[in-house]
Order: sequence, then C-alpha cells, then structure tokens
Amino acid sequence: MRYLPLTDTDRSAMLDTIGAPDIDALFADVPEEARLSGPIEGLPMHASEMAVEKHMRRLSKKNLAAADAAFFLGAGAYRHHVPASVDHIIQRGEFLTAYTPYQPEIAQGTLQMLFEFQSQVARLYGCAVANASMYDGSTACWEAVAMAGRVTRRKRVVLSGALHPHYAEVVRTMAKFTDDEIAGALPAIQSQPDNSGLIARIDDQTSCVVVQYPDILGRIPDLGAIAEAAHAKGALLIAVNTEPVALGAITSPGELGADIVVGEGQSIGVGLQFGGPYLGLFAVRDPKHVRQMPGRLCGETRDAEGKRGFVLTLSTREQHIRREKATSNICTNSGLCALAFTVHMTLLGEKGIRQLAMENHRLACLAADRLARIPGVTVLNDSFFNEFTLRLGADARTVVRNLADKGVLAGVSLARLYPHHDGLDDSLLVAVTETTSEEDIETLAVALEGELA
Repeated sequence: MRYLPLTDTDRSAMLDTIGAPDIDALFADVPEEARLSGPIEGLPMHASEMAVEKHMRRLSKKNLAAADAAFFLGAGAYRHHVPASVDHIIQRGEFLTAYTPYQPEIAQGTLQMLFEFQSQVARLYGCAVANASMYDGSTACWEAVAMAGRVTRRKRVVLSGALHPHYAEVVRTMAKFTDDEIAGALPAIQSQPDNSGLIARIDDQTSCVVVQYPDILGRIPDLGAIAEAAHAKGALLIAVNTEPVALGAITSPGELGADIVVGEGQSIGVGLQFGGPYLGLFAVRDPKHVRQMPGRLCGETRDAEGKRGFVLTLSTREQHIRREKATSNICTNSGLCALAFTVHMTLLGEKGIRQLAMENHRLACLAADRLARIPGVTVLNDSFFNEFTLRLGADARTVVRNLADKGVLAGVSLARLYPHHDGLDDSLLVAVTETTSEEDIETLAVALEGELA
C-alpha cells in the first residue's frame, strides 16, 4: 500500500465536506486531559534514515536472543526448530499475499491449505472437526467457553487452578460482557494435579470445565476422570493445550473425552517472534456441535465436472453477513501462521511428530535428573512432558535475573505468573525442547549451583 500524503488544501476540502471547523473537532469526544498538547517528551521530532537505523541497532544489542543463550523459557510459548523450508514455502507470492477467501472460487489454494490444516488439527486433537484456525490460544479458550454456554444454556464456568493464568484472565475479561460466572482457583503446588478438588467444584449449573493438558506446572491431569464427572452433571469438558508437540507422546484430549479442544499452535511452524502473531487451534469431538463452533470451516466438494474443489462450508463470523448472530467477533484466523503450521506438520508427518515429542521428553528427563542433584533443588512433578517445576529454596525471580545477566535464560518464575499467590517465590518453570543441547543443560546446572551456593 502506497503512502499518499495529503496537502493542506486536501484537508480543508475534507473538513468542509463533513462540516467540521478544524481537525481538533474530530477529537471532541476524547477527554482534554487525555489529549497531547505537544510533542512527546524525549521523542525526537525526526532523524535521517541512517541515524534511525543505527539507533535501532544499538537498542537491539540490548536484547538477549533465544539462539544466543542456554534457553529454558516456556509457559505457553516454546522454542522449537522450524525448518528453513517452512519459511521458503510461506513466502511464495501466491501464499504470502493471499487473504481471507471471501470469493472461494478464486482462492482454491488458500482453501485447500486450510482444509489440510483442519484435518491435521482434528487428527492431533483426537476430534471429529476442527475450524480454519483462530487468533491465538487464549482467545480460542474463551471462544470454547462461550460455545459451551450456547450448547448447555448454562452460565457457570469452572476453571482449573492449573490453567495458564493469562488464559484465565482472558476468560474473565470476556465474561464481563456475557454475565458468565467464572469459578476460578489457584494452582495446588503439589506433584500431581488436584483432579478430585476440581471435580468437586462441578455442579448442575456448570456449563463447562476448563482444564489445561499438560497444565501450567507441566503436570498431566486425568482428563478421562474429569470428563466423566463433567458429563455426569451435563457439563462439557474443554481441554486447553499450549504445547502441541506433547500430543505426539500423550493421548489426545478428544480420545479421553474432551468435548472441545483448543490451544496454541505456535510450537509448530511459528517462531517465538516477541510474543506474536500466534495461532489459535479449535476442534470439537462431536459433529453435532459443529454449528456452534466459531470461525470458519473449509470443506471438500466436487464441481460440475467432477473435479475436486474446496469451499467455505460454514462461515459463522460476523463479517459473513451474520452480524449479531455470529458465534464470534474475535475469530481472526491467523492465516499465514496456519499455513506455517500446516507446512511444518506435513514435513514432520505422524512418525516425525512422534519422534520430535520423544526427543523433547528425553532431554527434559535429562534436565530434571541433572537439576535435581543440585543441593536445595527439588523437582515438583511426578510426571511431565517437556516442562516441569523446580523448587529452588530461593527467590526464583532473583535467580532468573542473575542468570540472565550471565547469558542463561533459566525459566519462568511462577511468582511472575501469579504475583498475588503466596508460596510461589521459590518456584521456577523450566521448559526443554529439541533445541536444547546436553551442553545447555549442564550450563544451566552449573550456573544454578553457583547461584544457590
């Protein structure tokens, strides 16, 4: 899109047309105390292109990039190897410039890609139907809650205490506009998830139970038992997965009875990218719920000549004429990220995703065993995939900062995720992926030993 600056004459003509005396009249509804009265203090008015480039390079050197450190951060965003072929394919002009297929007859390539994406997500999640992707994992979680309310016609939502706190906060924020009652909880800092405590909170007014799998502490809850308890009360089970690579090693949520499975697809095909854009995944186990799903579904068909073709089967977004009857207003489908996911998943195949998952788990076990030998350090989890929680016996946030200064990104402090939850100051969430070397593990262990000595 070209930048076309306006002249003073252009601006005057526009103001005359709309009947405004001056440009300030357009901001009359903004409180005066919220308006700028002059340039932003400390921000230079202008600089040459070369000067700006030098300045930005100086700023960038203050960053510690994931590839330049022993990296153990996770908590919902994971560093995995993305093959160069993924980036090459998604930058092809016919993909990179494609947009939402409002005219399906001229968007067959995009529709086929989304159809394949849906097939992959449904298979990964153990579900019957997946949609054409969503904005990100946290908003997909809320969409699942809203869908459960439509299906059950109930308003009470039970959140597991071990649901990622950012996901839980998105649910609470959106529920302010729907009058849903959100029954949340704090995580039980113990080796196993509190499945019985969660089940005890389900009642006859519950629309859904939201459980993360694996959970925020890296533990693996018993989805089968929770699903059975939820269904006995007429509620739906929503399973949230923030690390799709885990599903190459553990049973899919749909197979365990989850009615709606949602999550973040960033791990497959999408880099960390300073926190976005990311990719929301959404699927349902029972086809009867398909018309309550948010977003869009692409389907396969045959044209008049019998040739294979692709269509928008369902379009429940507000843009597709539905307006107030739409099932969602935040179902932007992150199409380029969905393409990256599909390309990467296609390159891996079923055998590859299983091998990748087992390598993640192998390295995580090595890390847990090595770190557990450090005096004063204990591993909280009895079981985990590639992420686990350590108790350090020292303030984890201080440890994280000090090790970062030494070029080691040791993990995420639980006190950072739960700033108002007592008893988490010494808890550190550590993630290990195939990009972590055994040398990295030893680097973390030695640095942690020195910090805690």
